[in-house]
Amino acid sequence: MTRQGCHACEVAEADVERICADLGIGWDAADVDSDPELRAEYGDRVPVILVDGAEHGYWKVEEARLRAALT
Repeated sequence: MTRQGCHACEVAEADVERICADLGIGWDAADVDSDPELRAEYGDRVPVILVDGAEHGYWKVEEARLRAALT
């Protein structure tokens, strides 16, 4: 979950993109401001990383933990 103009989101997206590319896994990002329900759920905590639809972490990517969750 991201937001346009959010520097932390840009950093997290780059990290997720790199990690997923290393592992050969697809990923996507959703802008919390595009949906009122997403904004209500995640608005002040972006970026939020979801793995298989469940919240994995927020504000920054913990690389070793994310890699373990994806393998």
